[in-house]
Amino acid sequence: MTVSTPVRQHIRILDAQGVSWRRIAKEVGVSRQTVGKYAELEDCSPKPPEHAKAKSKLDPFKPVIDKWLELDRLMPRKQRHTAMRVRHRLRDEHGYEGSYQLVRRYVRQRKRDWRDPGDGFMEPRWEPGIAQVDFGEGLACIRGARVKAHCLVAAFPYSNMRWVVALPGENAECVCEGLETVFRHIGLAPRVLVFGNATGAAHRVAWDEITIVDVFRRFVEHYRVEVRFRNPASGWEKGNVENAVGFLRRNLMVPMPNAESYRKLTSWMLSRCGEIAGNTHYRKDVPISDLFAGEKTRMPPLPRVPYDACRRVTRRADREGNVEIDSDRYLAVPSWHGWTLEVGLRAFQVEIRTQDGRFVAELPRAYGRAARTVRNPAGLPPVLARKSRAWGESPIRGDFPDRLRLAIDAMGSKTRQRMFRLLAKAGDAYGFDAAAKAGGHIVEQGREIDEASLTAMAGRVGAGETPDGVPAPDLHAYDRFMRPETRAKAA
Repeated sequence: MTVSTPVRQHIRILDAQGVSWRRIAKEVGVSRQTVGKYAELEDCSPKPPEHAKAKSKLDPFKPVIDKWLELDRLMPRKQRHTAMRVRHRLRDEHGYEGSYQLVRRYVRQRKRDWRDPGDGFMEPRWEPGIAQVDFGEGLACIRGARVKAHCLVAAFPYSNMRWVVALPGENAECVCEGLETVFRHIGLAPRVLVFGNATGAAHRVAWDEITIVDVFRRFVEHYRVEVRFRNPASGWEKGNVENAVGFLRRNLMVPMPNAESYRKLTSWMLSRCGEIAGNTHYRKDVPISDLFAGEKTRMPPLPRVPYDACRRVTRRADREGNVEIDSDRYLAVPSWHGWTLEVGLRAFQVEIRTQDGRFVAELPRAYGRAARTVRNPAGLPPVLARKSRAWGESPIRGDFPDRLRLAIDAMGSKTRQRMFRLLAKAGDAYGFDAAAKAGGHIVEQGREIDEASLTAMAGRVGAGETPDGVPAPDLHAYDRFMRPETRAKAA
């Protein structure tokens, strides 16, 4: 097999053999000067390319640009020259007629030349037992309604284990609720929690100063966890959890999940995270679940008592018995109007008590500005029993079954008062929904509602029975017998 020899190499080989330069020039077919140039070459190592600097229309303006960019280094980042702004100033102030592309290339080059040696990225090394925490958003169907679910993701970079909890918001109570759920699910707590810049757990008051929200501060004290916050605009410092957010959104929320509640959705998501952990680690060639099992040996146990993530505030009830929190109105009970009440805010509930600890109401927590006052219908039947004429404008009128609502509409004042007393009593025992459904079922059968029948039927509904097609018990006789005058006659 013949291999063609490059001219320069051929010249140097012949020169090394003692062949005269004249003869080499004749044999190779080049000039004697070329032979001398290559024969005397001391270094054949590759050299970086040399680019001849062509003249540019921008050359006369470069000192001006340099001056502007130098002054920019003393200005805030968002108040510096862009390439477009440089071009406009050159045109308006110095008569520049060249292209924008020349300006853009030069500005980019100068900014690179002046880049700080500390700029750039560094791959962190994560020890076992450290978790990164961040939120992501995705659409989900909860109780038949399409909502934006806020998904708290806890990722363990050492093993690449990922856990996700669906929540209605991103406040400190939700952060604590989500982490508490993850901790209880794995049975241990991480040694360190690493958060990004924007989180409901803390507020950044300066570049290097963080104020931690009280309910979260107590949470990390409860679990003896160290907490760290990353620098602003430094996503690479917590890239593992940001990748996990996108990965879990694509794999768990496509197609859009459907669940009865946030907690049911979370339970399904945690189960899926456990299944995904059977995959092999992208670098270590070991199942993620095995790595996480080893990582758990470096994590401390949980305290015996779970943490109650509850932010407590004091509010005065208005004349209708409402308290306002974060621009949302919650109905305590009208009879508590004017009282100063203690309100406990959790991720999913709002608990209202008097200042001496008496229970007033527990309501679902609103997120975003609620169009209506958040209320528990069970608190209003006692009020309607005293003020039956307010029934027509009552906020709970629509919560009753149609037939029962029409029957109450047709009642006189005294009968209506008695009806609400019965509904209030049955509601206290079995819940408002059970009492309303039981009353509606009795009315649909063409019967008058009495206390014994309503209570018995409400108990069955509260136990999970479906009243449709089931005759309601007729306990009129028992109800009549329990009256004092009837018992006296019987005696």
